[in-house]
Amino acid sequence: MFAIVEIAGLQYKVEQDQKLFVNRLKGDKGSKVSFDKVLLTVNGSTTVGAPAVSGITVDAEILDHVKADKVIVFKKKRRKGYEKKNGHRQSLSQIVITGITGFDNDKKEKKAAPKAKKAAAAEPAATETTTDSNNAE
Repeated sequence: MFAIVEIAGLQYKVEQDQKLFVNRLKGDKGSKVSFDKVLLTVNGSTTVGAPAVSGITVDAEILDHVKADKVIVFKKKRRKGYEKKNGHRQSLSQIVITGITGFDNDKKEKKAAPKAKKAAAAEPAATETTTDSNNAE
């Protein structure tokens, strides 16, 4: 089971007990956060949101606040004597996904059963028309 969730403006594929670095979040070490903008979930069947899946949340815990490696930005124009050097370190939060909550398997099974019946009924009709057209030629 996994989900694609939007955290601090970026999309991440998350699973239970996964550790990841995200843009700096508000909160102290050890505090719990939850994300309700879940874009897609896969739990036996795929559920795609438009734009988000309702009723599903991803719970996480902040492990630490760190800084990423330094990125050097160097600009130069040759033969002009122009050189500019800048550095940047992004502030990150390390989180661990504690759970994905809100799945209701009974509703999914009820919704999946009518679709399967419709698809099964449509397939034999499609094969009959193709065999008729092949015989006509």
